[in-house]
Amino acid sequence: MSTRLATGGRLIDRSKAQAFTFNGKRFKGYAGDTLASALLGEDQMLMGRSFKYHRPRGVVASGAEEPNALVNLGKGTAHEPNARATTTELFDGLAATSQNHWPSLEFDVGAVNTHLSRFLPAGFYYKMFIHPRPLWKHVYEPFIRQSAGLGRAPDPETRDPDTYEHFYAFVDVLVIGGGVAGLQAAKAAGDAGAKVLLIEQNAHWGGRAPVDGGSIDGQAPEAWIDETLAALQAMPNVTVRSRTMGAGVYDHGYVLGYERLTDHAPQMDGPRHRLWRIRAAQIVTATGAIERPLSFAGNDIPGVMLASAVRDYVVNYGVVPGDRTVVVTNNDDAYRTALALKAAGLAVPAIIDARPNGGGALMQAARDQGIRVEVGRGIAKVKGGKRVSSVYMCDQAGSGAMLEEIPCDVVAMSGGWSPVVHLWSHCGGKLTWDDEQAFFRPDADRAPTGADGAAFVSVAGSANGYMGLAQGVLDGDAVGKAAAKMAGFKPKRTKAPEAVSEDEAALVPVWLMPQGASRDLRAKAWLDYQNDVKVSDVQLAAREGFESVEHTKRYTTLGMATDQGKLSNINGLATLSNALNEAIPQVGTTTFRPPYTPISMGAIGGEARGDVFQPIRRTPIHEWHETNGAHWEPVGHWRRPYCFQRAGESVHDAVNREIKATRDSLGLLDASTLGKIIVKGPDAGRFLDMMYTNMMSTLPIGKCRYGLMCTENGFLTDDGVVARLDEDTWLCHTTTGGADRIHGHMEEWLQTEWWDWKVWTVNATEQYAQIAVVGPNARKLLEKLGGMDVSKETLPFMQWADGTLGGIQARVFRISFSGELSYEIAVPANQGRAFWDMLMEQGAEWNATPYGTEALHVMRAEKGFIMIGDETDGTIIPQDLGLHWALSKKKEDYLGKRAQQRSHMTDPNRWQLVGLETLDGSVLPDGAYAAADGTNDNGQRNTQGRVTSSYYSPTLDKGIAMGLVLNGPDRMGEVISFIKEDGETEMKATIVSPVFYDPEGEKQNV
Repeated sequence: MSTRLATGGRLIDRSKAQAFTFNGKRFKGYAGDTLASALLGEDQMLMGRSFKYHRPRGVVASGAEEPNALVNLGKGTAHEPNARATTTELFDGLAATSQNHWPSLEFDVGAVNTHLSRFLPAGFYYKMFIHPRPLWKHVYEPFIRQSAGLGRAPDPETRDPDTYEHFYAFVDVLVIGGGVAGLQAAKAAGDAGAKVLLIEQNAHWGGRAPVDGGSIDGQAPEAWIDETLAALQAMPNVTVRSRTMGAGVYDHGYVLGYERLTDHAPQMDGPRHRLWRIRAAQIVTATGAIERPLSFAGNDIPGVMLASAVRDYVVNYGVVPGDRTVVVTNNDDAYRTALALKAAGLAVPAIIDARPNGGGALMQAARDQGIRVEVGRGIAKVKGGKRVSSVYMCDQAGSGAMLEEIPCDVVAMSGGWSPVVHLWSHCGGKLTWDDEQAFFRPDADRAPTGADGAAFVSVAGSANGYMGLAQGVLDGDAVGKAAAKMAGFKPKRTKAPEAVSEDEAALVPVWLMPQGASRDLRAKAWLDYQNDVKVSDVQLAAREGFESVEHTKRYTTLGMATDQGKLSNINGLATLSNALNEAIPQVGTTTFRPPYTPISMGAIGGEARGDVFQPIRRTPIHEWHETNGAHWEPVGHWRRPYCFQRAGESVHDAVNREIKATRDSLGLLDASTLGKIIVKGPDAGRFLDMMYTNMMSTLPIGKCRYGLMCTENGFLTDDGVVARLDEDTWLCHTTTGGADRIHGHMEEWLQTEWWDWKVWTVNATEQYAQIAVVGPNARKLLEKLGGMDVSKETLPFMQWADGTLGGIQARVFRISFSGELSYEIAVPANQGRAFWDMLMEQGAEWNATPYGTEALHVMRAEKGFIMIGDETDGTIIPQDLGLHWALSKKKEDYLGKRAQQRSHMTDPNRWQLVGLETLDGSVLPDGAYAAADGTNDNGQRNTQGRVTSSYYSPTLDKGIAMGLVLNGPDRMGEVISFIKEDGETEMKATIVSPVFYDPEGEKQNV
């Protein structure tokens, strides 16, 4: 049966029919419909089931605040759960299914929970699942897992066929919300010359004004909206985007916007969603207000709807939710719904107004239309199962004694309006309680401020507490001009549009209907529709000592559903305050967090998927490696050669050959991936003294120093060589995987703790190619290239110099990670390949051999040098690795110093670094544990150490390893056993010095 009106529906195009399915049944709607309006137009009132009790649920709202009508959209790879029917735009071929029921929407066995509600009160899970414990694993846990969730998650094996993108925007003024206040704010700021971005979450503009009536500058609101929108679109400094939600407001004028590009037309080319990353000097949130439901018994039965939503469906979509609608209210706005229904030729059996004296002009207009108005009355309960059949009227001041049963199939309820303050609150804006209008509104004296102390967020229109059309337009104009001025522009002295709408009488707050409702009625009055939280649940939480609103929220799950309490929070808060006998402002509010409504994971990921999920970083010499047998290894986001295989050669053989060639003559390593962070400024030395465990401020210009970095918890996080370039400039080398992380680490401390220090950092990793020239003939090769004196006397170990080599500008560091004579040479990235080719060509007479990361690791282990990520695992401190010499005793402080003085950090039983050699020369398994006497509480063998790095050394022709062992440095020469992966087989190894090769350092200092 169709419930569509024969005419009307300002947003639909009746010439374009759209076919769709719901639970496999075919329906028809029109272009411009939402899925909710199309279902209502086909008399499909039942749309879902509640989470806890599986109660029947119909649509209650018409926008993003909808808690009930959640559906699965699409099939296969296009499947999407928990989509709101009220914001899903209809398109031809749309397929939707209801969720959270079995075996069907109409007959759901889970509905038995309703009859068990007395055993499932608020917080029952905290009490029920404690004892007896044996029931947890076999009864409680399987039951909970089976019951968890609402919609069905997409198949993890399928790939989303849609694409997504990120977009960056920089504007002077961002206006969020395209109602009349937002439109006027954008126009006022645009007229001042500011660069303006106006975004609106819906497909249409103007908010509620076209539905609610009135006039602006003598025109109907819809005409004024069209005119203003056209003017904005003609302004070159203004951009307008519909279907774009303001998802979150963050510090420093940073905003996330979420644009739905093709959800309404899947056949269109291009990305489905776009995530906007917006920087704005000033932000105006004109996000409107949300109507509150009323709490009375049976207010969750399908057909009980917000009065504004009923009006929306009639005016916007030409849809009649029912033939007979009872309106129940505590304010004048709901009378507009009764008048709209009457104008559409529908019956309004009664308007039940809880106020003792009723309303003003709107109430009189309703009476003039012949509508029955009952003042000082309330609803005792709603009668019905899967849809409303009647309501029982009572005195609002009473306890629920029923005066009359009124047959109807829709109840349009209105408990007043609440400003949408979420975005204002996201970045710290505070709220104040408006007693007269019974809502929280933004407190302009406690606005979010930037680093300069100036406010960067303002609110306009009904979001600012100005509910009338005239007030909203005036406020939008004033706020838009003020935002432009704060952004540095001079607003024009133009007169604000003059709006007119009906005067409204004051509302009377009604948090429960009737006022003295019996316990039975309170137990059937719902606050949170999706999570099945009742008035009695919040009252129970108060009796059980949950006086904090945040505790009550978690105990009852009030406001924790997918709508995040948009409809339930204020009513729940008022219920709690009444139960505690405290004023609402004293009880406080819960915390609003972004996003305002859910955004897709695809939009968050953007283009980062498939081949570009984690873009591979390549050095300037990558192509040479590719064509010369590189066996690749992922290191962070980079690809580095593990080794260079020749024809018929195994990886193991290639590594051994590279090590021998380097130790015997000459090796070349592409070290371009090592982090290169420039730290500059008058306070740079002071800053680096805090970053590193050893002193960097005293490092002479032209010299290098090895440094360690710890976290504030004292654990070793990175290491590298630091070079001082000039009086206030240092170059910090980091590990390959640590470059971005350490740069971020530095910036975090500079921005949050030492923001007044004059220090600047630049991650210059990709600006330079860096090549290590290593081996006994390294100096000969550089001398052959010519241009610099690289002798021991001129450029000794741990110094650096600028110059030219072979005609290429270079910075030469005399440092070594192999224990051999070594130079690390940095050249501009665009000359990296040319320099590498020159080294290979000129070094041919010494058998110049490129080597990869594995040869690098073996040679450093032969020298006893640590490797971050091998010898460290996030729990290691420098003292564990015998690096006491790198801990400054002169500095008062550095990151991690105090943490390293804690008792468990100074425990003499911490495992410490040693070298390990197997008795038979074999290679210990990486990560193997050293066995100790006895077993632990789990029956496992006790351990006294573990292997951190293990290799075959072609230089020494035997296996070598480094490891952490209990009291290791004091146990030199002792033989201990290591357990292999099977947990049984043991390998014996001798504890030795970790420096296996050239312990005196003669080769690297030659």
